[in-house]
Amino acid sequence: QVQLIESGGGLAQPGGSLKVSCAASARTFIRYRMGWFRQASGREREFVASISWNGGGTAYADSVKDRFIISRENAKNTVYLQMNSLEPEDTATYYCAAAIDRGMIVRSNRGYDYWGQGTQVTVSS
Repeated sequence: QVQLIESGGGLAQPGGSLKVSCAASARTFIRYRMGWFRQASGREREFVASISWNGGGTAYADSVKDRFIISRENAKNTVYLQMNSLEPEDTATYYCAAAIDRGMIVRSNRGYDYWGQGTQVTVSS
């Protein structure tokens, strides 16, 4: 069982930055591919970014590519999402997810086994 706890959400202005974090309880954190998803009000949960067990492989949704950066610190059992050039359309609850890394990029929420409770990100002036 893996517990995931997100933190760092909040209010940002358009064009601003925020960094959200996800701390994992897994003793073998390095076995897991990690992902970030988001869900805006009235919309389905969507893929944002994912990172392989060693950080060597990353993937992004087209809507956030070149603005968001996913990273991880295995020594701290933590994954991050640095969000730059924020837009009002980025407003959503952001969820951290984990799955055993089998060497494939996973963009579907069905490909993840563990989820955090989410952290709210609001982009507004």
